[in-house]
Amino acid sequence: MTWFRLSIATVLLSLLSSVVAKDANATKCLADLKPDGAPPNNTKVLILGGGMAGVIAARTLHERGIDDFVIVEAKHEFGGRMAKQTFGVNGSEYVIEKGANWIHGTQTDDGPANPVWLLAEKHNLSMVASNLSTDITFFDYNGPNNYSATFEASLAAVESARALAGQRWQENKTDLDLRSAYKYLGVAPKTPQEEACEYYQIDYVYAQDASQTSTLAAALSYNNTYNPEAGGYSDVDMLSVDQRGIACIVQAEAATFLNTSQVLFNQTVKTIQYNQNGVTVQTTDGYSLTADHALVTFSAGVLQNTDVVFEPALPDWKREAISSIEMSVYTKIFLQFKEKFWFDTGIGLYADQQKGRYPVWESLDHPCLFPGSGIIFVTVTGDYANYLEQLNKNITQVQLEVMEVLRRMYPGAPDPVDIWLPIWGRAPLFRGSYSSWGAPFVPEYSYNLSAPVNGHLWFAGEATSSKYFGFMHGAYLEGQKAATNIATCIKNPQRCPPTTT
Repeated sequence: MTWFRLSIATVLLSLLSSVVAKDANATKCLADLKPDGAPPNNTKVLILGGGMAGVIAARTLHERGIDDFVIVEAKHEFGGRMAKQTFGVNGSEYVIEKGANWIHGTQTDDGPANPVWLLAEKHNLSMVASNLSTDITFFDYNGPNNYSATFEASLAAVESARALAGQRWQENKTDLDLRSAYKYLGVAPKTPQEEACEYYQIDYVYAQDASQTSTLAAALSYNNTYNPEAGGYSDVDMLSVDQRGIACIVQAEAATFLNTSQVLFNQTVKTIQYNQNGVTVQTTDGYSLTADHALVTFSAGVLQNTDVVFEPALPDWKREAISSIEMSVYTKIFLQFKEKFWFDTGIGLYADQQKGRYPVWESLDHPCLFPGSGIIFVTVTGDYANYLEQLNKNITQVQLEVMEVLRRMYPGAPDPVDIWLPIWGRAPLFRGSYSSWGAPFVPEYSYNLSAPVNGHLWFAGEATSSKYFGFMHGAYLEGQKAATNIATCIKNPQRCPPTTT
């Protein structure tokens, strides 16, 4: 998830001076965790999924003296939606991030610290502070057009919407979607330039339109992450430029405590059977694994589909909660050119007559990122991202559409030498990029997403966090919380949740 800053703090963090360059001291990312055979058939805990939530849950169990667990991961490595891709033509290749690449929020003075930022520091991740609200060049369908005043007004509009959410919450009024809130405040966009600015504040953040986004949930996630006065971390965004990939931070952390008997890679969960005695998990390769407890860390998108079958079906209150959250699609289209010909800022914001048509451009050919790489990428979200996924096999059509926009910004722009985009919405292991809440946001749904079922089936991930949904630190903290509760239950059965649905 990405967010803009409303304070001037990030302005003081110059891109040119804030590189955290640690490659010389880089730790190894991939642990030697290739099991010789099947893991133990019966364990105390099965952790289903090896992303941020799963690895931190395993570490938490280990810290509490419980090592009788197995992580079941569908890929060949840890990371989940943190995933790298080598991109570029021969001789000019770079590791880019398919999914998560920002750590949002660090620490203010001696206030609370973002645990993911601490993990990145621990494993020497190379990062750069991004000025996402100030380092922007503006374009529209006629070419360069400085509508920075419109952009400033859009910052004020979303701040007003956040204040309105707090006011309505205190007055016990119904939550509004952001589109309705903007209309109520009289700040709804009317021009393509205003729509592009709104897109940058909302769609680019939540990967869905203002009409699909809860004003209250958006305000909660912002304050809990970025506003130190509200208990948040800081208004600093750290962009990973590490050529090991940002998933290194969970891979390296896993290497500090796991052994080969505690991991089963390349196994996709097919069926989860649960009752008052425990859990049995069937994988697509025929493994049958039993445990006293299972922690499900799958994305909300996977839970909303039929990729994994629960036997018996999850209770109505759990299925209602799962169905109530949105699983959005956020797609980055990477292009490489022989040489850079575009803006020197970090961001280029493009206003098309059709909202959402290739609006947010980000340069990786920057002195603090990958200078000389010739790489730029454009982000689309929501319906447009879903449309692109349908075109994925026709990369020529994608290139034609993207270049038509780029040539409106820069007439005569050459063809790229390479182009690539990831697939998230149709990927069976993810079914989307990250979660977000629509309106009205019902806090009970968020609680029910994380609540255990039948005393043995537990849930964790960024979607189960009411304070940090969509963020890596939400996944971290939810994995930690769930594992702490599981450990408490194992050590003291009287403190286990009820064994009824």
